[in-house]
Amino acid sequence: MTTVFDLRNVPEEYLSNPYRILSELRAKSPVYKNPDGTFILTGYNDIVQTYRSPIIWSSDKKADFKPKFGNTPLFEHHTNSVVFIDPPDHTRIRRLFQSAFTRKALAAFVPRIISLVDEYLDRIEDQGQLEVVEEFSFRLPIEVVCDLLGVPRQDRELIRGWANAILTALEPTLTQEQLDNGNEAVVNFKQYLRDLIIHRRAHPDDARDTEILTVLVDAEADGDRLSETELLHQCIFMLNAGHETSTNMITHGINEMLSNPDQIDLLSKDPDLIETMVEEVLRYQAPIQINNRRTITDQTLSGVIIPANTTVHLMINAANRDPAQFPEPDRFDITRRPNRHLSFGLGVHICAGNALARVEAQIAFQRLFKRFPKLALRSSAVIAPRLRFREISSLHVSVT
Repeated sequence: MTTVFDLRNVPEEYLSNPYRILSELRAKSPVYKNPDGTFILTGYNDIVQTYRSPIIWSSDKKADFKPKFGNTPLFEHHTNSVVFIDPPDHTRIRRLFQSAFTRKALAAFVPRIISLVDEYLDRIEDQGQLEVVEEFSFRLPIEVVCDLLGVPRQDRELIRGWANAILTALEPTLTQEQLDNGNEAVVNFKQYLRDLIIHRRAHPDDARDTEILTVLVDAEADGDRLSETELLHQCIFMLNAGHETSTNMITHGINEMLSNPDQIDLLSKDPDLIETMVEEVLRYQAPIQINNRRTITDQTLSGVIIPANTTVHLMINAANRDPAQFPEPDRFDITRRPNRHLSFGLGVHICAGNALARVEAQIAFQRLFKRFPKLALRSSAVIAPRLRFREISSLHVSVT
């Protein structure tokens, strides 16, 4: 690794495999000052400390996003999304839509998830081959999260396009075309949701039992309700986050298992390993690779002073392979315990849908590998050139 690392201009090697470079960076400077004055955190304990202190380490992105987005729809969305809001507003908003992720709500989704997975597997068996992303790992989470918010099945590719444009805007560097596409996506997404809410209120009996859109619209806690702006942006966030990360998790899980067939044998012999398998997939290839915080006051991490009002980049991918926390961190091991990875975050901002994502993955992996124990890679995974999200854009396998 060169002596200067710049997160805004990473080498080509980093995009395909960031882990070696981050390991070297952590060994030399776990709290590293980026050339733009921000700091890069690669140590597990330092990142845990920031997660556990939301009053000191702010998630509010107005100061970061104003120069990047200006007064645009993207700025409105990314500063109203619950993931980029601090308490007490974060606490209020999260409490109002938490009903979607109770144990009862989760249990109601299990039969639907099983039915969807089996539907895809029937189709796969007839084909004899599979492009994992399009035919399996994207379909399941987008179906589930769209069911959650009452989005008709025929509109789900539309949602995917908008989500990709909005989330791409979170990358460290952007083209003008990407900014324009992201802003257009927010405008279209908001209008789509307004129309969907009007339709659901006019036809309440058409809603699935597991649908929560009308619950969100009418949700109230301690006299508070979501404003229209808050409601629309939480729905956009749920639809985006609810399928993007799960799609990546499922795709990486299939790729890693097929790249390590001994792990398939372990799962076949002991199906109860499915839970630890999912946790290892999350650790080994974190779907979200980077998170961010801003210091409210001067702080010190690993002996380095970080001035107030400074942005820090939490490298989740590096923390999940910190050898001080994970023995043999570069080894994929579905029996790994403990496995306190940070792929869903920690503290007040821990992913609200983490339990649903885990159930989706457990059902998908267990039924896939049980039905097709002889799956095999037809070609290497194609890694998308993204920094914040660890995405496989294409993965071809054969089914026997």
